Amino acid sequence: MQQHLEVETKFSVSDSTQIPQLDAIAGVDHIDRTEIHHLSAVYFDTADLRLTRAKITLRRRTGGVDAGWHIKFPGKIGRREVQAPLDGQGATETTPPQELLGHIRALIQGRALTPIAQVDNERHMFYLADANNSIIAEFCDDHVSTISHLPGGVRKQWREWEFELSDGHLEEEVVSELLHSAQAVLTSAGAFVSNSPSKLVSALDDSVNNVPAPPEMAQLDKSDPARGVLKAIATNAAKITEYDPRVRADEYDSVHQMRVATRELRSHLQTFEGVLGGDNYRLLEKELKVLANILGRARDAEVVEERLSALIDTEIGDSIDQDTKAELLEDLSAEYRREHSRVVRALDNDRYTDLLQALEDLLVNPPLITEADQSQLEDASEASEITEPTGTDTEELDKEYSPGSHGSHAPEAGVENLNRPKKIDATSVLLHHLDKAHTKLIRSEKKARSQWDDQSVALETREENFHNMRKAAKRLRYSAEAVGKATNVDTKKLYKACSRLQTILGDYQDAITSRDELLRRAQIARRQGRDTFGYGVLYQHEQALSREYLSGYREAFKAVEKAYEKMIKDTKKRSKKNK
Repeated sequence: MQQHLEVETKFSVSDSTQIPQLDAIAGVDHIDRTEIHHLSAVYFDTADLRLTRAKITLRRRTGGVDAGWHIKFPGKIGRREVQAPLDGQGATETTPPQELLGHIRALIQGRALTPIAQVDNERHMFYLADANNSIIAEFCDDHVSTISHLPGGVRKQWREWEFELSDGHLEEEVVSELLHSAQAVLTSAGAFVSNSPSKLVSALDDSVNNVPAPPEMAQLDKSDPARGVLKAIATNAAKITEYDPRVRADEYDSVHQMRVATRELRSHLQTFEGVLGGDNYRLLEKELKVLANILGRARDAEVVEERLSALIDTEIGDSIDQDTKAELLEDLSAEYRREHSRVVRALDNDRYTDLLQALEDLLVNPPLITEADQSQLEDASEASEITEPTGTDTEELDKEYSPGSHGSHAPEAGVENLNRPKKIDATSVLLHHLDKAHTKLIRSEKKARSQWDDQSVALETREENFHNMRKAAKRLRYSAEAVGKATNVDTKKLYKACSRLQTILGDYQDAITSRDELLRRAQIARRQGRDTFGYGVLYQHEQALSREYLSGYREAFKAVEKAYEKMIKDTKKRSKKNK
């Protein structure tokens, strides 16, 4: 499977428009060669056009130099294209290869893919070279005929030009100069910059209006805090879908961001329990816990690799022999690749697909809780208090899972909830969860502080206390954000204070994780009779850094307390004023 960044500009032209002198474009010295290709592409999508609506295209193209299955994703500069061969594993004329299908799995969620259009094209290609005979761009004179397979679709024909930059000339300054110059030269010849972003959009035209739209999030009254609840959940659910293909492509920081979105969403579900609820709702929380743990293992491996790679590049690395450096870096890279592969396997699992469908179902048919439901849910809510995952493995995804899969919900979770007469005081429920998260942080901090200097308590336990404090700070931060989005309570200062505390404790935990990994590897090296001095040097540095990071936690914790007290005070004032 290959990836390619496509940076191009399209132009509309008439059949009689003459191609100008292409060497007039800045940087173009001459035309290296010309070719004619006959291309035929069938485009696929779901019945409700989920890919097209997300500006993603999936096609099976024959003919030309890049025959195969292609997916194109929108980007800040150009479009990212992922390619797989026509005969890839699992591929047929109507089914993409499995490896390619994974990149859109989060969007289609198991729905069938069917042909929506066919685009045939007689392409006259001009390879444009610079003075060094390096191909810097391609100019395509396309003679296009299409048919939309959607209801009301028609056949169309037109001619267009494309100017696409080659992979080796995608620096920002070069891109701007070449595209600007190409546009000037081509428009002066009678071309117009195309209003259509792709041939598919032009082919479908108005027929896109003849298919059903995907189900929309339930529309609640603007004054109802539950409206903000759904919006907050939808935001993080969208982030998971957004980062899914990036994680599969192993883009920088993508695993981290998807893990953050998953954990934040799970925390939001905890905070919102009591406004929303039911068996499927709590099961969804647990499934997010499984996913977050799998992402967490890959993220931990990534953090250790990044920290130690950077450390070895400093003067500290000068005291370590080359063999130890090479072995350590190779092992750390291999460890991350293994964990990343586990993540991709999890994302390819049907259980993950069901999780995404359950999230969509929740937003479309929110399981709203009323006063009659609330008392029955209090005990269940306490019993379902989520703790950090321990020992969860990828294989857990093979277990049976059906949290409202593909539209099913428990009886209490349906559209009829939107019109129930007795609504709960959602703001009070959310503030109650926020208070619980704050209380947990206070208890965690008190335990961590009281035991830190107690040598009778194992060092591992004392360090774990601060790790628990970090998780409590993270929970409070997520809860603060959730309450701020769903109500008129101002939680911005509390959120920022928690974020600062979490960063300090996170840096501390990263150093501890790195230190412990070094100790594990040193023990292995010692048993194998190898030199362990280098591991010791790195270990000591990470140990010292962990203590340095921890020195700032007390001040950060006080800032959280101050922000929380002010938030409560302001909320009480506002409440009295509104009475």
